[in-house]
Amino acid sequence: MKEILSGNEAVARGAYEGGLHFACAYPGTPSTEILENMTKYKEIHSHWSVNEKTSLETALGASFGGMRALVAMKHVGLNVAADPLFSAGYIGAKGALVIITADDPGMHSSQNEQDNRNYARAAKIPMLEPSDSQEAKDFTKIALKISEEFDTPVLIRLTTRISHSKSIVEFAERENVEVKGYEKNVKKNLVMPAHARALHKKVEERLLKLKEFSNDFKYNTIEYKNKNIGIITSGISYQYVKESMPDASVLKISLSWPLPDRIIKEFADNVERLYVVEENDPFIETEVKAMGIKITGKEIIPIVGELNPRIVKESFNAVEKYKLKETMEKAPGRPPALCPGCPHTSVFHAINKLKLIATGDIGCYTLGALPPLSAMDTCVDMGASITNALGLEYSLKGRDKRKIVAVIGDSTFYHSGITGLIDLVYNKGTSTVIILDNSITAMTGHQDNPGTGKTLMGEDSPKFDLERLIKGLGIEHVYSVDSYNLEEVANLIKRETERSAPSVIIARRPCILLPEMKKKKFDKYEIDENKCTGCQMCVKLGCPAISFDKEKKKALINKSLCVGCSLCFQVCKFGAIKKVQGE
Repeated sequence: MKEILSGNEAVARGAYEGGLHFACAYPGTPSTEILENMTKYKEIHSHWSVNEKTSLETALGASFGGMRALVAMKHVGLNVAADPLFSAGYIGAKGALVIITADDPGMHSSQNEQDNRNYARAAKIPMLEPSDSQEAKDFTKIALKISEEFDTPVLIRLTTRISHSKSIVEFAERENVEVKGYEKNVKKNLVMPAHARALHKKVEERLLKLKEFSNDFKYNTIEYKNKNIGIITSGISYQYVKESMPDASVLKISLSWPLPDRIIKEFADNVERLYVVEENDPFIETEVKAMGIKITGKEIIPIVGELNPRIVKESFNAVEKYKLKETMEKAPGRPPALCPGCPHTSVFHAINKLKLIATGDIGCYTLGALPPLSAMDTCVDMGASITNALGLEYSLKGRDKRKIVAVIGDSTFYHSGITGLIDLVYNKGTSTVIILDNSITAMTGHQDNPGTGKTLMGEDSPKFDLERLIKGLGIEHVYSVDSYNLEEVANLIKRETERSAPSVIIARRPCILLPEMKKKKFDKYEIDENKCTGCQMCVKLGCPAISFDKEKKKALINKSLCVGCSLCFQVCKFGAIKKVQGE
């Protein structure tokens, strides 16, 4: 049986076929769909974790008990999980432990484009890099076997193109694997210094065995054609090379750590000029040069951004004089914006109006930083809004009278905001924290979280009470507000930022894109041109449903986009916006 699958779907299928028992993740683009598709296979217990660290620790616990376990996350998520990752490298895996890292070259939805191949080298664990969906499926199964054979966690590095592109995948039957069960083994599973010293020696011995395995790994392949040019590549870059340089000889590396040194030397000896094509860091290039082999890499291949066939061909054109035939037209710019009716709009409108300093966080609400709202000053990582605000308090004290608010989403607050809020209280901070509670993890496609009362498997679960949780952390001033009440939102933020004690505002409204919200019929709004003065106050909300006709000097509301949130109606001082019957 064959199907067309994305790389993420293929990983889930490979996990199923490979006899996986347990999977968990925190949603993060481009890895989110792995766990969403895992729920199709009822033989695998799957759940959303609160963050990537707890996710990896949970998967490691399942491995302790002899389960085959998998954990998935985007590249920056592995930063959050780095602490257990390095310990897991020493501990190994009784039941297989596979860690998916989905890198994001080009930063389509991320704050950096780090290259997580460096984690494999640093943590001294093997890494596989599929180049299409079939390999994404196959390598997941192979990773489970490598993990148990070599007693090691295994990293699989996807990238945005592998995760989201689709290709044909051939299915196989599920391998039935028994759960091995738990046995106490403190010298292996308890990494206190005395045990870790012995484990480190085993890790180094394991790396030597893995290098031999890499040299014999059948997916590390040489394709000889024109031997004047030899290209070493891996992952999605292999597809770019094959499309743009079809006549070149290619060494495709699929097990990219530890690198297959014997195969690399053999390939280098059989080609006249040697190149490496890889996205982001010169990972392979650095290792090949360390072998004493002359190779050209980042001298011609960009280190910044995502590659594609044209970039690869243009890069080689500079040194190999290839003629470029194809053309590529640039698409017009389309700046991102909050959705029409987004419940976060009122908060950012108030922050802008009050001229507050706003430390921001990771979520779709990060778009509140863009014009015309321009209401966010910083964004570092998950949960940093609260601790950034605390640090800013110290730097502004006695020097700057501007008020500070920290803006964070409900899912991000559960992920990493709670500890930051404890820090704020413990260190006597006075900032106001605004939790944008839209009842879901919205940015990655509406996944459940501890505040929704549902698990990934669709089961009922305890629904966390944010007010009680926050008061339990020592915050006395905790208030909820309807995000669609523009005046109340602004007044509450103004009042709390003038308070000399920490406070939390929970701005509540479900995401307008949730299925239950789409079913509701709201009244729409339209412009009365006779009353519109062209002041553009409604336009300053940044709602995609509102535009401005420069010739008429009148605002316009697109009824097909309007969801009836009424914010424009509330902000208009001239009665130029009127309600019309919902369809």
